[in-house]
Amino acid sequence: MILVGFRGLHIDDSDFIKKDIIETGIGGVILFDYDVLLQKTQRNIASSQQVRSLVSEIQELVTIPLFISIDQEGGNVNRLKPEYGFPDSFTHQKLGDIDDTDLTFEQADIIASTLSSLGINVNFAPVVDLNINPENPVIGGKKRCFSDDPLNVTNHATAFIQAHRKNNIISTIKHFPGHGSSEDDTHLGMADVTKTWQDEELIPYRNLIHRKLCDMVMTTHIFNAKLDPHYPATLSHTIQTGILREKLGYKGVLISDDLQMKAISDYYSLEETVRLAINAGVDILTFGNNTAFEPEKTAEIADIIYQLVESEQISESRINESYQRIINLKRQFKL
Repeated sequence: MILVGFRGLHIDDSDFIKKDIIETGIGGVILFDYDVLLQKTQRNIASSQQVRSLVSEIQELVTIPLFISIDQEGGNVNRLKPEYGFPDSFTHQKLGDIDDTDLTFEQADIIASTLSSLGINVNFAPVVDLNINPENPVIGGKKRCFSDDPLNVTNHATAFIQAHRKNNIISTIKHFPGHGSSEDDTHLGMADVTKTWQDEELIPYRNLIHRKLCDMVMTTHIFNAKLDPHYPATLSHTIQTGILREKLGYKGVLISDDLQMKAISDYYSLEETVRLAINAGVDILTFGNNTAFEPEKTAEIADIIYQLVESEQISESRINESYQRIINLKRQFKL
């Protein structure tokens, strides 16, 4: 239920990530090419041979394979860049503008086959946000949306996901319940979409769930008082369980966006974050260790979960639900 980021092109005995995997029992890692805090490249990615070796080193430490994840949307959000020897790729917006789902499948197939060759098994893509605000600093402004039309978004996301399934790569639709209308970046602080969010932002999720194409869904930290007047989406039982699971019928794995983003970390303690996220229905807690580098927190997060179960603030059955969803997904993709 814990997925973390780390520094290093290889794993050695002194690395905290090795201890996290063996002793804490994390379920996954996320790879980055750029270290935000150090402001330098080659955090985890330098070449195809190096990434393949790193992934192999990680998986050799476990009996149940880890989720090895990456944000490889294409274009501007692209960790496997041409300068490291990887294929170039189109943004979602370019694919949406061309509006040829066969081309979208071809582009996604290149991405997914590249991930497969490296041993990476989870892609945090496609983005199914609607391009409601093209000036959105973190979504539309970075050309991460296929379209402002929910059916177009659904169709291109379908092609993207099908190409990943062809290559046995888990895809992740994001950012639920919709980040496309925001004017602010949740990396930097609270993004209130109460006045701008639209019901149609749920349509791609509903369609893809109906088409049985949701391998994993990622939350967003936006605040929407119309949906929940108290909590941002990631921490909202009303949104994640009430809307996503009960209203839209999603039964699979729900993963949080990075919980070190300031939209969460500036407003909630670590214990509050863990308690609220899990009780909201989140199965995997993401701590990227890139906007903040806090490797010592991994064991603390695990301890917090144990303590919250012990004090009956989180039920054992709630933990078992997440465990079963995670294991079922790993079995589905033969991990």
